[in-house]
Amino acid sequence: MTEDQPIRLEIIVASVRVGRVAPVVAGWFAETARRRDEFDVGVIDLADTPLPQDLSGGAAVDAFTRRIGAADAFVVVTSEYNHGYPAALKTAIDSVKHEWRTKPVGFVSYGGLSGGLRAVEQLRQVVVEVHMVPVRESVSFHRVKHAFASDGTTRDGAAIDAAERMLGQLAWWGRTVRDARDSYPG
Repeated sequence: MTEDQPIRLEIIVASVRVGRVAPVVAGWFAETARRRDEFDVGVIDLADTPLPQDLSGGAAVDAFTRRIGAADAFVVVTSEYNHGYPAALKTAIDSVKHEWRTKPVGFVSYGGLSGGLRAVEQLRQVVVEVHMVPVRESVSFHRVKHAFASDGTTRDGAAIDAAERMLGQLAWWGRTVRDARDSYPG
């Protein structure tokens, strides 16, 4: 691959609940990432990705695995439910094996007063176990229902700044790991 080829960034939308705010948060983040030339951005909404909870495999899992394998970096957009992350996200992580390895991942979380930070702390432990590289910077929306205007924009300066810094970290790691895989396959 060439140095100027965009980094394939997949944004994974973790919440599958009816009435979720996830599409608003993910939409804002995707637009933020698309403004940067170094990324080719895709969105994987787990509500539209039928992965079997028993991890039995099948065509949907094969397609999901191929998409994960083609990505250079990830951002997980997650809510916090009962101090943890959504079960659909754990199923997604466990459905794929080697395709996660060495790839950087960032987190955009949301919720009530905690802003989803407890879910992210748990996720950091899980992604390391599948050999991913969590970047240090993350984005968090506290009291998420008050954080976005009706057009899906936010004026949360801390979140906007954190998103830009996280994207910078993902760009560096994504390019570095992709170059290493190209130079030292296997």
